[in-house]
Amino acid sequence: MAQITSGFRSIFSHPAIYNLAQRLVGAEKARRVLARDYIPRQPGLRILDIGCGTAEILQHLPADTEYYGFDASEDYITQARRHFGSRGIFTAELVGQATVNDMPPFDIVLAFGLLHHLDDNDAITLFRLAKQALKKKGKLISIDPVYTTGQSQLARWLISKDRGQCVRAAEVYEKLAMSQFDHVRATVRHDMLYMPYSHLILECKKQDTRIL
Repeated sequence: MAQITSGFRSIFSHPAIYNLAQRLVGAEKARRVLARDYIPRQPGLRILDIGCGTAEILQHLPADTEYYGFDASEDYITQARRHFGSRGIFTAELVGQATVNDMPPFDIVLAFGLLHHLDDNDAITLFRLAKQALKKKGKLISIDPVYTTGQSQLARWLISKDRGQCVRAAEVYEKLAMSQFDHVRATVRHDMLYMPYSHLILECKKQDTRIL
């Protein structure tokens, strides 16, 4: 993954510090908005969360959600198991072809804050695996920092200090998504956190002309 994990940024590898930092900047607000406005509200959704971190999105999902969370950090997954127990299946590993082959198809795939840690080839691989993991009419939802016109200088500066080293312009993220998905909706938002910041939300639909 293309990210900086040394120096000051290394403290965010600790789950408690990571969660605290997320809460301070408004990540709970962002998760609430994502769950309310982008994840379909239908019973019994089966969700695959790639790069789930400590799985805090579960606080905003219905109790009957069938949730599978994957993250490369054993510490994050341990925290997720401790906090959410039987509400999900949590696995400390990268999602690869074998992972997708061994799981049932999903209604939703989440990739929150992941693409800007991946170079173009790895991002395309993620989109390919997500598409394979989805049911017909399923949807991939991603959110990442973005460089875009109209954003504040402070937002641009803060984004440049992110651990992820592959922050892109909106049209570049969208082009990568469209290498695998025919139906992609891209939305730039500047209101997801308490501080000035710009995000791109991608909704990538499988085999249907309608976006849920």
